[in-house]
Amino acid sequence: MLKKKDSTGWKSIPPGGLVLEAGNAAKYNTGSWKSFRPVFDKSKCINCMLCNVYCPEFCIPVKNGKRGETDLFHCKGCGICAKECPVKCIKMVNESEFSKKSK
Repeated sequence: MLKKKDSTGWKSIPPGGLVLEAGNAAKYNTGSWKSFRPVFDKSKCINCMLCNVYCPEFCIPVKNGKRGETDLFHCKGCGICAKECPVKCIKMVNESEFSKKSK
């Protein structure tokens, strides 16, 4: 026979990994868990801005019609930018390569 331990159920579990207030995701380092990092080669870029358009996190800034460096604070490492780039100026590199360099 099963014993009833907690009568509150799922409602007693605190939310995790949720942004509960509209417009506040900019405050959180949501890119800290990525496995791959986009490495941008500025010399190959034609500034077509497809990477910016397709980025689901809006991590690729544009200033004066030029693509800026990826905002790694919010980038999840999905690789969509690299996939959509027509000149392949974005390469996805395993994040562990960067942690080795910092040691």
